[in-house]
Amino acid sequence: MCCFFTSLVVFGPRLAILIWWLINPVYVRLGVGGNWIMAILGWVFLPWTSIFYLIVFPNGIVGFDWIWIGLGLLFDVLSYGGGGYGNRGRFRR
Repeated sequence: MCCFFTSLVVFGPRLAILIWWLINPVYVRLGVGGNWIMAILGWVFLPWTSIFYLIVFPNGIVGFDWIWIGLGLLFDVLSYGGGGYGNRGRFRR
C-alpha cells in the first residue's frame, strides 16, 4: 500500500497535467506562455506547482492565488523530502 501511495504522489500530478494537456492543449499552452522548455521543466520537477498555476492563471495571479501556488510548491518539496524522512531508520550509521 505504501508503494501505491508513493507512486500516486510521484506520477499522479504528472499524469493529471498530461491528461489536461490532451483534453485542452490551448489552455495549457496559454498557461505556460508558449515556453515549452519551462513547461517540461515544470512537469518534471514541480508538477504540483504547475497544476496549481494552471488552475489560477486565467484571471491573473493576485492576492490569494499566491497562497495556492505556494501550497503547490510545498506539496512538491514534501513529495521530494518525504521519502528521505520516511526511510531515516532503514540505514544504520
